[in-house]
Amino acid sequence: MNSYQANYTNQLIQEIKATPDEYLPTLLNIMRGFREGVTLKPAEDSFRQGWTEAMKGETMPIDDLWSGTIRYDG
Repeated sequence: MNSYQANYTNQLIQEIKATPDEYLPTLLNIMRGFREGVTLKPAEDSFRQGWTEAMKGETMPIDDLWSGTIRYDG
């Protein structure tokens, strides 16, 4: 572990130690949710999900995707 990683690991440990015991289950759920949110799914899983959504008609017009407009027609 390099010093950059060790620094953040130590800071995380200190925050966990400073968290009251009754909040530890919630903190654990937050940390797991964060990790799952930032971890990329395997390409096969992403494709399968996208294909399923497309087959259900859960799509957006390409112009909306390019313009940044969020609109769901499903």
